[in-house]
Order: sequence, then C-alpha cells, then structure tokens
Amino acid sequence: MNNRGQALMRARAGKALLAALLTAVLVGAAACAPITRPPGEPINRPLLAGDFFHTADGQVLPVKSWRLEKDPPRAVLIALHGFNDYSNFFAEPGAFLATRGIASYAYDQRGFGNAPGHGLWPGIDALVADLKTFAGLVRDRNPGTPLYLLGESMGGAVIMVAIADADAPEADGVILAAPAVWGRVTMPWYQRLALWIGVRLMPGAEVTGRGLKITPSDNIEMLKALGRDPLVIKATRIDAIYGLTNLMDRALERSARLKGPALILYGQKDEIIPRKPTQIMLDRVAAAAAKLPWRHRVAVYENGYHMLLRDLQAKTLWRDIAHWIADPSISLPSGADKGARERLDLTAAKGANIKERL
Repeated sequence: MNNRGQALMRARAGKALLAALLTAVLVGAAACAPITRPPGEPINRPLLAGDFFHTADGQVLPVKSWRLEKDPPRAVLIALHGFNDYSNFFAEPGAFLATRGIASYAYDQRGFGNAPGHGLWPGIDALVADLKTFAGLVRDRNPGTPLYLLGESMGGAVIMVAIADADAPEADGVILAAPAVWGRVTMPWYQRLALWIGVRLMPGAEVTGRGLKITPSDNIEMLKALGRDPLVIKATRIDAIYGLTNLMDRALERSARLKGPALILYGQKDEIIPRKPTQIMLDRVAAAAAKLPWRHRVAVYENGYHMLLRDLQAKTLWRDIAHWIADPSISLPSGADKGARERLDLTAAKGANIKERL
C-alpha cells in the first residue's frame, strides 16, 4: 500500500475512533447523570438545639461548639469545614479561641461527616442556604455579640458565595483559610475535558488521591488520624468533584463582591489550590476593596500548607485570627501580612513548582 493509501486508512480510522468516542459520551450522558442530593420542601422551622442543627426540610446536621462556660463570649465564630472533611476540623482551633473569649460553632455540611447523604454532593444552593440559616440561629442565640464566618478551603468558597448575595448572612467579618477558588478558567484544558467526560460517563465512580504525591500538611500525625477517621471521605465520587468545581467557579467569579472586613490566609507551600487562581481572587478583592469603606487583610505563611489551621505552625494562625477579631486594623502578631502579596507574586515569578491537578 502506498503512502496515500496509508494516510487514507489512518484518516478513516481516526474518524471511526472519534465517532466511537462521541457515541460513548452521548450514550453515557443519556444513561448516566450526576447525582445531587438537594434539600426537600420546608416542613418545619429551623432550630439550633443542643448538638444539632435542624434544617427547614427536616435534615439534622451535627454541631460542635467551643466556649468558656463562666464568661459570655466577646465574639462568636461559625467555622465551615473543607471538602470531604467535617466539623471536627475545628476542634483544636475552637478550644484555643475559647480561651481568648471567642465562642465557635461548626456543623457537618450536607453530604459530609455524620450529616445525611454522606458522599453525595448536595448542591451549591443547599450549602449556601444552610449557612445563612445557621448564621441567623447563632446570632439569635448570641444577641449583640459580633459574629464572624470562617471557612477552610471548600468552606471558604461557600462563604464567598453566600456573602456576595443580596440576602447575605449578617456578619462582622469573614476569615478565609486557603479558600477553594480553583475555577475552570485557570484549569488546563485536559483537566476540564477529563472532568466533563468523567461526569457524563461514570459520575458514580470514586477516585482517591493516592499516587499524586500531594502534601496537604506538614502535620503527619494529624494526617494519619484523618486516615483512620471513618467520617473523613477517602474515595470521592466524580460527580462530587464536579459539584465542587462548580462551587469554585462561582466563588472565584464572586470574589470581587466580598463584603465586610476579611482576613485571607494562604500557605506558600499550598499544593492543593494553585497560586494562579488565588492571585486572581486577591487581585479582584483588592480592586473592589479600594472603592469600599472596609479593608481586607492578606496573610501569606512561608511554611504554610493547605491545611493551615492544622499545620505544625497552626497556633501562629490561631493567634493571628484572635488578634484580627479583636482589632482588624492592626498588623498580625506573626507578621505574615507584611508584604504578603509581594512575597506571593515573587515566589510565582521565580517559577515556583505549582502543581496543577484535578
């Protein structure tokens, strides 16, 4: 066979393969669909009772709280956990802040921990609505006390979306620890394509982080404990990753609408959320804040990883948080806010090894 014949055969084979792939995607899209466990119709009045948050649609979300019994708190904080985690993430920070007169509440968000629908994505609207309702209940329980919202990773993204709404929760400030803002606009095309195909062909397939060589924290003992904790999700459904990506898209999009004073914390060794989307978020936040009466404070920790609140240097961040709540106008004790943006940009300019992962 001559060269022309071989080229024709390759072209036909390529077209056949492309047609087969498109057919598989179309058939998969028809047969499979992402599973979302959205809230049901309201059936009762939301209630915060004991260790549980009773939602309007009848779900019961576990709640943990930390406070000193003898004295009323000078501030109250609501902490939202990250993806595949649950309320226990704030056990040590909550206990520490309680000694500084700051009471803390954390609940298992739908689909995580001991909340209903373990492992299933509840949808952005459900996560945001729960935060707004819970914030109202906590404020009612602590009238006249300043209220702050803290979110780690996915929790930070939920707060960013909620605080940008017209009916945003009434808060005196927000604290974002390594917020999940890795939107599609900053993802490589092959990752976007893989997610697009995966959620259509096998939305229920589960993936793990094994083999990626990611270091989420330098606190190895803490990571081992998470590995033994049955409430921490180890294998994640693809449709849950797809839902998280949608949330990150929206958080990055709304970052310019961040209301009220904010403390934004980022680790220079973060291998989970790449630096590029974080820089885009900070640029948008700074541009918007220049026109507003409040100011945002950014802190970059040289030895910080993604799980900043549980790294080996976590107490440094806890002190910074307590200090900022007491007076957001004064520099942080750690000095991590001094030249933070310059250090972040400089590291990127030097070609830091930022790994882009799905």
